[in-house]
Amino acid sequence: MCGLAGFIDTSGERDDPQLAALVSRMAETLRHRGPDDDATWTDAQAGIALGFRRLAILDLSPDGHMPMSNEDGSVWITYNGEIYNFADLRRELEAKGHRFRSHTDTEVVVHLYEEYGADCLNRLNGMFAFTICDLRGSSPRLFIARDHFGIKPLYYCERDGKLAFASEVKALLEVPGIEARINREALDQYLTFLWVPDPATMFEGIRKLPAGHYALWQDGALKINPYWDLTFPGAEHYFERRHDELMEEIRERFCASVEQQMVSDVPIGAFLSAGLDSSSIVAAMARKQSVRTYTITFPEKYRVGETTIDDPGVPQRLARKLGCEHHEIVVEPDVVELLPKLTWHMDEPTADPAIITAYLVCREARKQATVLLSGIGGDELFAGYRKHVAHAWAQEYQRVPGFARSMAESAVLALPGFRGTNMKGRVRLAKKMARSAALTPVEAFVRNCTYFDSQQRAALYASESQSRQLANSAQGHLAAFDKVRHASFLNQMLYLDTKIFMTTLNLTYNDKMSMASSVEVRVPFLDRQLAEFVAWNVRPEWKLKGKWRPVTKYIFREAMRSMLPEEVLGQPKAGFAAPVDYWLANELRPMVDDLLSESQVRKRGLFRPEEVRRYVDEHRRGVEDWSMQIWQLLTLEIWMQLFLDGGARSFADQKIGASQMIPA
Repeated sequence: MCGLAGFIDTSGERDDPQLAALVSRMAETLRHRGPDDDATWTDAQAGIALGFRRLAILDLSPDGHMPMSNEDGSVWITYNGEIYNFADLRRELEAKGHRFRSHTDTEVVVHLYEEYGADCLNRLNGMFAFTICDLRGSSPRLFIARDHFGIKPLYYCERDGKLAFASEVKALLEVPGIEARINREALDQYLTFLWVPDPATMFEGIRKLPAGHYALWQDGALKINPYWDLTFPGAEHYFERRHDELMEEIRERFCASVEQQMVSDVPIGAFLSAGLDSSSIVAAMARKQSVRTYTITFPEKYRVGETTIDDPGVPQRLARKLGCEHHEIVVEPDVVELLPKLTWHMDEPTADPAIITAYLVCREARKQATVLLSGIGGDELFAGYRKHVAHAWAQEYQRVPGFARSMAESAVLALPGFRGTNMKGRVRLAKKMARSAALTPVEAFVRNCTYFDSQQRAALYASESQSRQLANSAQGHLAAFDKVRHASFLNQMLYLDTKIFMTTLNLTYNDKMSMASSVEVRVPFLDRQLAEFVAWNVRPEWKLKGKWRPVTKYIFREAMRSMLPEEVLGQPKAGFAAPVDYWLANELRPMVDDLLSESQVRKRGLFRPEEVRRYVDEHRRGVEDWSMQIWQLLTLEIWMQLFLDGGARSFADQKIGASQMIPA
């Protein structure tokens, strides 16, 4: 696991020392991703330099040093990730005559590419982003790849016959000529969804390599190609597997994935929220060895009205039952200090407050463990989100007579926000459903993922031209639905969540927040073979079972029933929630009044000050729950101050001591 960086310039404008110095500066910004080792490799004739920062996980010896090459130095790699089936692949390659100098998975990737070229990607079981420099042809070429689900990030900027690439945007901003400028189309997507979906970024000219894609750079040209996608059967597909047989195979495949991802030469642990997904991972790990588990919780005053696991005793009891070394992390964070720091680590504005809880648990876990296993992906494979339940409710709701629906929707929309009560989350969901009740299923799903709708964005923008030319922010969502239009609608939703929501939000912030603490997070649910098996063998009604009171992840719950207590199997959905409402009303109130003040908003010139103030005032009076929208605007302003005002690195150093953000 590490941070990678690289640059290619075929114009001959830079000599070897200049290339090495540039890529060294790029890699230095990624020191938090790899505090254990660093190096660069250059080929001045080809105009190529590769750099890396290493977080040593497998083969802690100097043999794991990167950039790494094959036997004759004709193929070089800089790599970020873990390949879980590397031992099997190594034996296969050794039988073909390849010779190895280390016991790393990195060297396996080099030789696998040497043997199979781009076809190597679908032989890999793991998470990865890497760049391979192939010097064997008449002209050098770069082979750049990102894993099937997009667990590991890779950013790039192509301009004037030059290509820069890195694990984080901040490394690209070290390259002369790459400036931090806001992408107006991406801004519209951010206001819509809380984050910017791949492949765009909030930085003009900087893009992400999509999940399941590779890129080839040769003779100054970049070509991007897909190599894998998650597919689903048609809606009329006949599922042959019997219920009991299916439960057993899902349990066996899941436990095998967990055990495979436990391979490590450094201490390993797991998140434990006592929800179904994290509990299942811990139960599978505990069959093999004693496990360190980590639960994060906030003091009672923070939890009122938030969807969290309110009883820390649940994960405590489960950990005790499974023989785990349990660590309960009770935090009362300085969110005023944390929000700018984590915005810098995220690179882009990301208005999901879960980034704070993800960072805090990784920071504390780093004291005992370097690798953590996470339950990300369980909801996308087996249908575990409230929006999946909302669709089931909406189908039944359409049976209600029209006049009754109209009266109900008007009554729901007239409700106050119920801030500070346990009703807040339910009312927010009910209002979303009321606003989308008359829409088609696809339109309703997208609408329920939206925070500022098109009318609200139009009213918010200060520029009339921006208001009139709103980007089609949901274009990527609609394209994803269209790609699997043959499948059942539940599987269509799961495909969209897997390709967009999970990859561009959940996996991104888990990578950035864990790497901010030099921790590697692994995700056993995203074993490619497990995901493909579930997609093609589990009928939709066994993922989400029932209508008015549907059971989420039904088949997986049943599969894990022999390994988990009923107390855990019956837990409601609760992720890495954070007390946004409390923070906005207390610690962050002065920051909101400062950064979202009329003078600051007017000076920035993006939004109408009176509209911004209206959201703040209505929220504080309890008229509406605008907590997420205010969090969006606040995060955006902090991001603009860090990355747009005065130059990213120097300004970040000045404001938040970015160069000192390396965990002890």
